[in-house]
Amino acid sequence: MPQPPVRWVWASGTFANGPNGSCEMARGACRTSSDPAAGRSFPPDVAIHLVKIACELPDRLGVSLSQWDCLELARKLIADGVVATISPQTVGRILNAHRLKPWRKHLWLSPDVPRDAAFAAGVQHIVDLYTRPLGADEVVLCVDEKTSLQPRPRLSPTRPARPDLPVRVEHEYQRQGALNLFAAFDTRTGKVYARTAERKRQVEFIAFLEQLDREVPADKTTIHVVLDNLRMHKGQQVQAWLAQHPRFVFHHPPVHCSWMNQVEQWFSILQRKRLGISDFADKAVLAERLMAFVAEWNEHAHPFNWSTKSAAKVMAKCPVALAA
Repeated sequence: MPQPPVRWVWASGTFANGPNGSCEMARGACRTSSDPAAGRSFPPDVAIHLVKIACELPDRLGVSLSQWDCLELARKLIADGVVATISPQTVGRILNAHRLKPWRKHLWLSPDVPRDAAFAAGVQHIVDLYTRPLGADEVVLCVDEKTSLQPRPRLSPTRPARPDLPVRVEHEYQRQGALNLFAAFDTRTGKVYARTAERKRQVEFIAFLEQLDREVPADKTTIHVVLDNLRMHKGQQVQAWLAQHPRFVFHHPPVHCSWMNQVEQWFSILQRKRLGISDFADKAVLAERLMAFVAEWNEHAHPFNWSTKSAAKVMAKCPVALAA
């Protein structure tokens, strides 16, 4: 008579992560139901070994992966001789009992980056620039460059969607060089100013600043420009240009705070809606289509709902902010 399938029963409670985890907890995580016909179980060492592997980067264990997933962890357990066989689903259940998800990632700010008074002041300054009421003579622009945009014309034309068929894109493509997109996002209106260039130097950056000087209304006597700490943005040619154009005021977020530049959010929209399929005949067509996208965006432009929550999380870990 065939045996009924094994049902896994997971013990409740908090599990320790690492080789020093409680064997009793591991035993609870590895036991099956008490049905005599389904009395198979893994020893607690399996869960302990699995947790130990999951809490290490794959490269440190000689496996060329960026992150673990359940299938690769199952293979590692078998390769290490811990078990003769184990399914990815079982690995997933053990990890879930230990609240481990090694396939996920989260960006964080290294503690080596000083969270001193200058860091706290820099973050707070940008937050205030985004949230405070602006004078009638002020405008805040977030500026950055999206680089190495390739036309990639396909060998066969891209075919539109049809009933039961998605958009079809030829796998093979040709290389036709690359473009750089300079863009500025108005934080209060959502309007975008843009320019394409084949190179990214101070010369091209100054040309974009000249464009902003022409297109931003003359009654805006103070143009706040938020941009990263790239050397190109601080070069001698740029500094000389700024000296001759006093209405431009540069604001640089602290290092590793590029997430505070709102034009990055607009670049994400551009990537999804316009560059998801890269199929342009050449750089001229790519440039024309990029500018068309900007014009269409500006017809329905809207600002982003800036939240101070992300900045508050960073500031909450800043000793200077906590002391204040």
